[in-house]
Amino acid sequence: MKDDGKPEKQIRAFYTKDFIRVYQAYSNDIADTALKHGTFVSPPFNMTRMTWIKPSFLWMMYRSGWGMKDSGQKRILAIDLTHEGFSEIIEQGILNNHENMKINNNIEEWKFKIKKSDVVIQWDPERDILLNKLNFRTIQIGLRNMAVQKYCTEWIINITDITEFSQKIKSLIDSDETESAKKLLPDENNYEIKKN
Repeated sequence: MKDDGKPEKQIRAFYTKDFIRVYQAYSNDIADTALKHGTFVSPPFNMTRMTWIKPSFLWMMYRSGWGMKDSGQKRILAIDLTHEGFSEIIEQGILNNHENMKINNNIEEWKFKIKKSDVVIQWDPERDILLNKLNFRTIQIGLRNMAVQKYCTEWIINITDITEFSQKIKSLIDSDETESAKKLLPDENNYEIKKN
């Protein structure tokens, strides 16, 4: 535990009884096609590459530079997933850092498991609204192979373009209206994985 009483690693997300929200940032082509179809389709989305989803809004802003980092991340999408799908994702996940594994300290076993797993879990420092590191971590999840297929065909409920919304928050920050910007942030809370 840390000074603020929060666990170092905890899934924090915006969610309702119907869905949990994750974020991704893409090019115009991928974003437009995803919004048109209500899911990611190939082409232009590449079903054979690992795709990373992030429940933390501010970590997505950090990663994409508020949608201004590069043309491949200029459109920020909020993707609502079924709770069952997200639980399945977490259950399949293998940590990407062997030092965090507790499997008899067997690095070869870990290498085998991470190579075979369709879901890779990474814990990164959470960010505040100015994108400074916080003293606890947020999850990002890499999907590949069958996990990408199920993500696109079964787990996505809705996709929303939040690029303008994100840039409105950034504009308030740039105008030294940080408190007003904070009021617009998604309400992210500890997410308990539902066991089947």
